[in-house]
Amino acid sequence: MTKKQAWIHALRLRTLPLSIAGIILGSALAFYKGFENYVVLGFALLTTLLFQILSNLANDLGDSLKGTDNAQRVGPTRAVQSGVISPKEMKNAVILTSVLSFISAGILIYFGTQEMPQATIFFYIFLAIACVAAAILYTVGKKAYGYNGLGDLMVYLFFGVVSVMGVYPLFAKSIDWTLLMPASTIGLLSTAVLNLNNMRDRVNDAKSGKRTLVVMMGADFAKFYHTLLIIIALGLHLYYVSELHHEMAFIGLLPGVVLIIHVRKVMQTKNPKDFDPELKKVALSTFALALLTAIGLLV
Repeated sequence: MTKKQAWIHALRLRTLPLSIAGIILGSALAFYKGFENYVVLGFALLTTLLFQILSNLANDLGDSLKGTDNAQRVGPTRAVQSGVISPKEMKNAVILTSVLSFISAGILIYFGTQEMPQATIFFYIFLAIACVAAAILYTVGKKAYGYNGLGDLMVYLFFGVVSVMGVYPLFAKSIDWTLLMPASTIGLLSTAVLNLNNMRDRVNDAKSGKRTLVVMMGADFAKFYHTLLIIIALGLHLYYVSELHHEMAFIGLLPGVVLIIHVRKVMQTKNPKDFDPELKKVALSTFALALLTAIGLLV
């Protein structure tokens, strides 16, 4: 693997569609209700992509330094683990991406909080700092929360609640608490992606001291938990869309067919390696659900 290939691999491009699913859905709901702002949309997407890239780079660094990325790991070889990229180079990349994330978030906050109270501006600044901190501290540091069973909760909050409910007020200048349902749909499906990752790496994580929820609950209950995440997510989305009384929005439920088939596959899977292809299915289905719902609302 060349250095260029290693850097591209470290970005984990397949995670990027999932990261913007909440932004797409939250923005579409704002547009649907008459609050259009393409500058906010553009910088919201850019900021979220930078946060995800930052998380991917920091995760590569943190797991490698802690020894979790090793020869026994089931998933793909990471950039620092391969030796092609040094820990120092990855630290510099994390710092650079953090700076770029703050710049993009600052521009987003500037344009999105026009005519909003000063307290709201400070809240979004705090939120941007929290997003950067959450991206880095998942695996980096002695208190990395991903090593203490908090990864699932944080993914639900940041990929779902913060993403959908956080972007909407930047358009509408007010919060809509009913958005907690579509936010939970995206958050729960994103958590399902992490759960798959953790089911794949369960044995090695346990040996390396990474106490994910899967390590804590065991393989069998992790499958049941995974099923609940997806069924509840789809149920919430069905209810929310039905309350909109907009028939075309129901096309967002089409990826649910793939997800139901996926659940059956997961329940039958015994070899941890077989969870890896399922990651892409859930991630892309989540992105498709958000995109198709957005299209349905806006056509």
